[in-house]
Amino acid sequence: MKLIAKTLYGLEGVLAQELEALGAENIKAGNRAVAFEGSKALLYKTNYNSRLALSFLLPLTEYTIFKPSDLYDGASKVPWDNYLKPTDTFAITSVVTSKHFTHSGYPSLVVKDAIADYFRKRTSKRPDVDSRSPDIQINLHISHDRVTISLDSTVMPLYKRGYREEQGAAPLNEVLAAGIIALSGWKADVPLTDPMCGSGTIVAEAGLIACNIAPGYFRRKFGFMRWNDYDDALFRSIKYDAEKRVRKSPVPIFGSDISPEAVRIARSNIIGCGLTETVTIEEKDFFLADHSANDGFLIMNPPYGQRISTESQGAFYRQIGSRLKHHYNGYKAWIFSGDMDSLQAVGLKTFKKFDLFNDNIECRLNGYDLYQGSKKER
Repeated sequence: MKLIAKTLYGLEGVLAQELEALGAENIKAGNRAVAFEGSKALLYKTNYNSRLALSFLLPLTEYTIFKPSDLYDGASKVPWDNYLKPTDTFAITSVVTSKHFTHSGYPSLVVKDAIADYFRKRTSKRPDVDSRSPDIQINLHISHDRVTISLDSTVMPLYKRGYREEQGAAPLNEVLAAGIIALSGWKADVPLTDPMCGSGTIVAEAGLIACNIAPGYFRRKFGFMRWNDYDDALFRSIKYDAEKRVRKSPVPIFGSDISPEAVRIARSNIIGCGLTETVTIEEKDFFLADHSANDGFLIMNPPYGQRISTESQGAFYRQIGSRLKHHYNGYKAWIFSGDMDSLQAVGLKTFKKFDLFNDNIECRLNGYDLYQGSKKER
C-alpha cells in the first residue's frame, strides 16, 4: 500500500528515519508529510509505534481537476463500498489550497454528495455524516489542481497519547516533544534533565523512549479498527511484539520546575505513563539548585512571550546561558524557544539549529556543546 504519514514542520527527516526503522520502503519526505509503502501490518505497526507522526493516511485516489465539477466526478469513481457500509457514519476533513474553490468547506460537501450518490444508485440506504464520532474518517487534500482523497487510519491525532492526567500552562504537543528529543540525538545512553519541565512532556516522552514503551500502548482506539478489513489478530500480534521490547531504563531522567503547581501536574503525568521508577520530578529553581553530574543531556523549553509572559526576556535568557556555561560542563544542552531575540541573548555558541513550529509560533531548537577550556584543548 502507498501510505502518507503526517507530521509537524521540521520533523520530516527524523520521521523518515523512524519509518525506515519500522520497516517502511520507498520513503520520500515532503512538507509536513512523509510518503512511504508497506503492508497492512506496517500500517498497524506505525500507528502503534510512531512517536513522530500525527496520523497515517491511506490514499484512495489521486487526480487532476480543471474545473470545480471535476472534484465530484473523480470522487464518484472511488469504489466506496470497499471502505464504507450503508449503515456506517463518516466525516470529511479537508485542506484546500486551490483557485477552483474560494470556500474551504465547500469541497467537503462536494465529496459528501459524491459518496451519498454512489450508495443511492446501488442501494436504498446511504451512510450518514457524523462529525463527532464517525466510523470512517476521510481526508481530502487539494493542492492547486491536484486532489488526493484518503482514509485516515488514525482519526484521533497520535500526539494524544492517552497518558496525560493533567495539563499545565502552554504544554508541548507530545509529538513535538518527541521530535525535539529525536533531533537532539539523545539515545538513552546518558542521563537527561529538563530543569524547566512544566507539565513534564519532554521527560515523559524521554522516559517512554528509554523504556521502549510504544506511545500507542495508552490508546484504546485507532481509525483502522473500524475499517471493513480490520484484522484484530494481526493488531494484537503487533502490540505483543512491542510489549516484549519494554525494558528498564538504562539511565535516570530528571525533571524540575520552580512552580509547585507545575511539579504537581508533572508528577501526575509521570504516574499516568507508569514512569515513576525512571523519571524523578522535583521542585527546584534552575538558577539556584545544586548540580553535581559531570555529563549528560539537558533539554529545556523556557517561557517565551507569545505563550507565557516573562519580564525582561533577554535578561532571563542571559541568566540561562550563564548558568549553563558555569554549572553544566560536559553536557550537551538544547533550548527550544519561540523568542528568537532572547535565544541570541543566551550568549553560547550553537553547534546545531533546527527550525520548528509550536502551533502557529515559529520556533528554534538550538544545541550547545558545553565544555571547560578551549575547544582545541578538548
